[in-house]
Amino acid sequence: MAQALKPGLVFYLDGNLGAGKTTLTRGVLRGLGYAGKVKSPTYTLVELYAISKLKLYHFDLYRFNDPREWEEAGFREYFNTDSICLVEWPEKAGEWLPKPDVIVALAIVNEARTAVLTAETEAGKQWISQLQHISPA
Repeated sequence: MAQALKPGLVFYLDGNLGAGKTTLTRGVLRGLGYAGKVKSPTYTLVELYAISKLKLYHFDLYRFNDPREWEEAGFREYFNTDSICLVEWPEKAGEWLPKPDVIVALAIVNEARTAVLTAETEAGKQWISQLQHISPA
């Protein structure tokens, strides 16, 4: 996934507790060459990872009780053409959250994790198309 990333993309990470949302984010960061600690932003709400010129924001909105908390937190400025945003529990922000380019639906099926990618924008379609042309390591 990391090989096809471009600034400006927004991903919603959908799945139950323990489905692998933070694990997926950790894998993306490792694929980008980030060697530091990757933790769930459950209590901080957002973690920034600066890799070279790239800024990747990892959000966890699980603790939101009201969608207006999104606007009050001032996160809107992080969603721009220079950053990549991965959002856990996007439904907690309701209509306030910018539209995703890709929804990554994670689930545990027969003790294995699955991911279904759904493009929501033209940029998301292009990203998924690029994934199909990358050889696995």
